Amino acid sequence: MRNFKKFKINFDILSKYLFVFSLSMIIFCYGYFVHSEKIFPFWYLQKAKDVIKSILFDKNANTWDGNDNIFYFYKPTNFTKIIPMYDKNAANNGLSLVTSIIENNSLSMKIIDMEGIVVHKWNVDWFDIWPDVEHLPKESIPKDKPGTHIHGAVLLDNGNLVFNYEHLGMVMLDVCGNIVWRLPYRTHHSIYLDEYNNLWVSGQKNHEIPDPAFPNYEPPFIEPFVLKVSLKGEILNEISIMDLLKDNDLQSLLYMSSRNNYSPKITGDALHLNDVETFPSYMEEGVFKAGDIMVSLRNINAIIVFNEKTRKIKYVSIGGFIRQHDPDFIDGNTISIFDNNNIAPYKSGQQSRILIKSYLNNQSIVYYSGSKQKSFYSLIMGKHQWLQNGNLLITEGSEGRAFEIDKNGNIVWEYINIIDDGYVGIVEEVQRLPTNFTKEFFKQETQKCNNFFRNK
Repeated sequence: MRNFKKFKINFDILSKYLFVFSLSMIIFCYGYFVHSEKIFPFWYLQKAKDVIKSILFDKNANTWDGNDNIFYFYKPTNFTKIIPMYDKNAANNGLSLVTSIIENNSLSMKIIDMEGIVVHKWNVDWFDIWPDVEHLPKESIPKDKPGTHIHGAVLLDNGNLVFNYEHLGMVMLDVCGNIVWRLPYRTHHSIYLDEYNNLWVSGQKNHEIPDPAFPNYEPPFIEPFVLKVSLKGEILNEISIMDLLKDNDLQSLLYMSSRNNYSPKITGDALHLNDVETFPSYMEEGVFKAGDIMVSLRNINAIIVFNEKTRKIKYVSIGGFIRQHDPDFIDGNTISIFDNNNIAPYKSGQQSRILIKSYLNNQSIVYYSGSKQKSFYSLIMGKHQWLQNGNLLITEGSEGRAFEIDKNGNIVWEYINIIDDGYVGIVEEVQRLPTNFTKEFFKQETQKCNNFFRNK
């Protein structure tokens, strides 16, 4: 009888172990099936993983850009190599300037070669460069790293670097990282260096009280400006986009985002200026001529070309692209456009596009678009650069990626901003540099810096 009770007790314990083991196997098998087939609750688990990962990076990994938008600086990736593709014979070989977010909520400006090896870099920490900020209201001054991100940069022939702290100000550093000047103006998004060594940049003024010049604009709202800046950091010209639209009898574009049927009310960033570029005199003229300025207004899906001196708007393109970035002049009649085309989430298979638009016949063609096999989708941001050999360098900003395609649309070089296993940081822009920038150039300049500090 005693042995029977002992056996019964052991059997009960064994049954419990078997139940736990069976349940574990069921959970394991279902978990494997969830992961492989991406069924419920895969996406909830993925989101939880992303949140935990961002917390592990830093509690402030998701930060404000000062314009009521949250940028997610880190996101998952399937890439495992910084340079997953490089065709030496097909690529436009040279050094590249990379603007990005890297580990530990840090800002990065660096020069890399085609293999991804860092040739030169600058310290661009906001808190080191602008610790004594006075031109911003208290609530807009960064409190924690990274504080902002860098959007818009130009490397000058002497190695000096000019860049924007997004919505906070513009800075020039020399090749050694010393501050040459700072422009206390809310610059952002883009910097374009013209043939006369003028810098063209997007800027803004934030209105906290009503302005009678803009009826039905309710504070707080943003007034976008085109700035022309000298290489000494002096503002040479300042053009209000809102005044420009009013003066050209296009004030209706100021109220496109209103939903009030009886009296249009606007607030916030109604236009969102995100690019400024001038038409160069060395390009053959067509409908575009020297002195013309092209701007991109993302929030009304519009690209506008006007003359700097007369302030007359020559062309307005509305629609045909969705929340676009970085229009570039190709010739006197043609532009290219980075069309974010972000009308659906990434997982839907939606693709961003590079468009070519002719102003002679008002026709557009899709020059490049991604596919399920070769994805291309930038929810926000985005740049493209036409290279000397006819290739196109595309910055897929929100995905932490840049890639170069040949004339047939084949990827011949690819850069992934990997900052940890399975994660990337955003890339604001990758620019292929002119041939005068070489490893030897930066080696010599860095040596000058070292000698200077050694002799101090």
